[in-house]
Amino acid sequence: MMPSSQFQLSHSGLCLCGTPDTTFGANGTWLSPRQSFAKARGIVETIKSKAATAAIKVHHLRGNIAVLEGSGGNIAVQAGRAGKVLVDAGIAVSRPQVASALATLGPEPVTHLINTHWHFDHADGNAWLHELSPTIIAHVNTRRHLSTTQRVEDWDFDFVPLPDAALPTEVFATDHRLSLDGANLALRYYGPAHTDSDISVHFEEPDVLHVADTYWNGVYPFIDYSTGGGIDGSIRAAEANLAQATESTIVIPGHGYPVSDRAGLQRFRDMLVTVRDKVAALKAQGRSLEEIVAARPTAAFDEVWGRFVITPALFTRLVHEGV
Repeated sequence: MMPSSQFQLSHSGLCLCGTPDTTFGANGTWLSPRQSFAKARGIVETIKSKAATAAIKVHHLRGNIAVLEGSGGNIAVQAGRAGKVLVDAGIAVSRPQVASALATLGPEPVTHLINTHWHFDHADGNAWLHELSPTIIAHVNTRRHLSTTQRVEDWDFDFVPLPDAALPTEVFATDHRLSLDGANLALRYYGPAHTDSDISVHFEEPDVLHVADTYWNGVYPFIDYSTGGGIDGSIRAAEANLAQATESTIVIPGHGYPVSDRAGLQRFRDMLVTVRDKVAALKAQGRSLEEIVAARPTAAFDEVWGRFVITPALFTRLVHEGV
């Protein structure tokens, strides 16, 4: 895991300058959830603006698998002889940089695109990638969300539908398997977790597992209650990831440094459970949301996990909503 300062500088696609300051007011007091949300409004536009100029870094993993870092969520690429398979599409404004990064992995066309869930920082790039005519694959709920206007209350933002041509054309409800270029991919639906549309993608032979936004490496995660997510589902997904990964598995998170492992999954799961239990105990005492936020149930983790888009106050509120 990278140190927090190094981590922030490397994630220009999502990094917000001064993000830790959104946790506290000008007088040093802990912000209420309402104040924290007010400061977060406009975050979607800010992320898109940064993604428009962010450099894309290519990390070569194992075999013919690489991960692209810098356009929203981390993008996995299998570069086979017959074509490229992408897991997630990033943000559309990153098109020039993503296209250049893909070209460094070989001249083969993009034949398949898998969306791990519906959020814009993972599926917005469908808007240009569909011009390459890939088969677009996703969970049925991902297609449903991408085809209609979606409001995420915690971002105070309405996401418009993707064009019909950019929607997933091949959908599934539980699990799905692909055999491409002699490589086997296993796609698994978590059930409601970060959203109600999350899947993992396991490149089986090289043992590379993309778990998307069910794992944020070294930073507090967002939980989208507006489209079926929840803290308990997030914990179940974290435990499913632990059950699937081995000590040799390379794990790709949705956000954070894009190369991780089973030990990183364990730290993330343990953080989620600890914070959930602390918030639940405070709630059982009859504390108000404002009192729970002020009690700082995340304090033991904030130095490492609290220095990104999701502040300690906002994460506390998200956990509170689900317990």
